[in-house]
Amino acid sequence: MKLRAIAHARTGDKGNTSNISLIAFDEADFRRLQTHVTAERVRAHFAELVQGDVVRYELPKLGALNFVLAGALGGGVTRSLALDAHGKGLSSALLDMEIPDEG
Repeated sequence: MKLRAIAHARTGDKGNTSNISLIAFDEADFRRLQTHVTAERVRAHFAELVQGDVVRYELPKLGALNFVLAGALGGGVTRSLALDAHGKGLSSALLDMEIPDEG
């Protein structure tokens, strides 16, 4: 199943760093996000894009995970010629990640 079936996402940026918040639609699905959406999996998912570390922060009271992706924006908004310099499309790309369908 794709993440978009159980969560939504939002991105932000600061310089060459992007952050992606992944929020479960249903509180009951937060544990699935914790289990299957690790910093390592997110780093692998964006392997061609992220040049630095990926750090995951957990916000269990919000049912959310926040990922900070260093070196993900091609030098930053003012230095990148990328079409999506702010990285707003990264949230949609993360929601395409496959996780096991647990029922």
